[in-house]
Amino acid sequence: MAEYKVQFEVFEGPLDLLLYLVRKEEVDIYQVNLTRLATQFIEYIELMRQFDLDVASEFLVMAATLMYIKSRELLPVDRQVRVEEEDEEGEDPRWELVRKLVEYKKYKDAALSLQELEAQRERVFLRRAPRLHFDSGPTLPQASIFDLLGAVNGILQRFHARHEADVIEDDPWTVSGKIETIRTLLRNRSRLVFTELFAAAGSRNEVVATFLALLELIRLRQIVATQPSVFGEIELSSAPAEAALPAEVPDEPPAGDGPSRLATAS
Repeated sequence: MAEYKVQFEVFEGPLDLLLYLVRKEEVDIYQVNLTRLATQFIEYIELMRQFDLDVASEFLVMAATLMYIKSRELLPVDRQVRVEEEDEEGEDPRWELVRKLVEYKKYKDAALSLQELEAQRERVFLRRAPRLHFDSGPTLPQASIFDLLGAVNGILQRFHARHEADVIEDDPWTVSGKIETIRTLLRNRSRLVFTELFAAAGSRNEVVATFLALLELIRLRQIVATQPSVFGEIELSSAPAEAALPAEVPDEPPAGDGPSRLATAS
C-alpha cells in the first residue's frame, strides 16, 4: 500500500544550509571548522532523505566537496603538504568554499535589507482608502526548513537510545490523522510550541507522521512556523484563511503498516 506523500519542496540551497550551520557554531566564517561542518551537513541531507524530501543535486555536489575537504584535513600532516603541492595550480577548495559563503552572505544580507526597506515604505505610504484592519504586531521571523529539521532531529534522538526496530507493529499513526489533530489543536489555541506536538509521542513513527503532517500544513499555508529568537523555540499558529491553499488529504495506511524507511530517521 502506498504511503501518504508530502509534496514539500525545499527552496533553500546548500549555501543556505552552510550559513545556517555556521550561525549555529557562532563563529566567523573564516574561522569555521570545515571538518565538523561537513559532518553536520551530511546529517541534514540524511534527515531530508529520511523524511522523503526532495534533495536537489546541488546539495549532493556540496556534500562531495565537503567530504573531499574533510578527507584532506584528516590526512597526516606530511600527506596534507603533498596534496596541497599537487593542487597549488588551482584554488584551495577550502578557501574557495569560504569565499563562496562570504559572497553569498553579502547577497543574503543585501536582500534582507531591501525587504526591510520595502516593509518600511509600505508602512509610511499614504493610500487613498486605507484598509481597515487590526494591527497584529511586528512580524516574527519564519522558521526555515533547517530550523524545523534540527528541532525534530532533537526529538528523534529520544528514541535512538531505545534501539527501536525499523518496522513497528500495530502503530496506528497516519499523516492524515495527524493533520486533523494539529488543526484541532490550533482551533482551540492561538499558538503552539513546536515541541508540544511531540510531547506525548510514543514511537519514532508517530514523530515522523506528526512532522510530515506539519510540513504539509505549512506547504498548504494553513500554519505559520515562526522563531522569535535565533535558534530559539519554534512557535506554530494558524495562518490567515485567505492565505491557505485548497487541498484534499487522501487516506493512507498507518505509519507502521509495512516497512518504512522514514522510521530510521536519526
